[in-house]
Amino acid sequence: MPLWAVPGGATRQASVKAALEALPTERDLPVMIHDGVRPFPPPGPIRMALAALESWDGALLGEPSTDTLKRVDGEGQVLSTEPRAEIFRAQTPQIARLSTWRKAFQWAQDQGFEGTDDVSVLEALGLRVKLVEAPTSNAKLTTPEDWDRLVPQG
Repeated sequence: MPLWAVPGGATRQASVKAALEALPTERDLPVMIHDGVRPFPPPGPIRMALAALESWDGALLGEPSTDTLKRVDGEGQVLSTEPRAEIFRAQTPQIARLSTWRKAFQWAQDQGFEGTDDVSVLEALGLRVKLVEAPTSNAKLTTPEDWDRLVPQG
């Protein structure tokens, strides 16, 4: 399998776009975008997300929110409580076919849209994205406390 080193951009989104543009386009294969801070990606949900590409434009892993989320205005006034059953915490990998990613990231660059994760670019373009529920073991590993919580000691 060939490896490429691709210079990054000023933002994560620009870096991902550069990487997508460096990939060969002979075959429109699924491309998984995954961050390195989730070292335990679960194979079952990943297979389900890949299978979702048969009828969806993209897919991502996510876990149900256990927190109550409030929508507030600029002054901090609570405007509404989001229905917890409809709220999920996005995880990676996030998956779409190469042509779909490239089209969406080009659109985002042209429109000046900066997403907070990769599939938000697909969403903003009006594409259909499937969320596949994943276990909390796919959580981010960014602090020493995360390490203690996620990595078995002993």
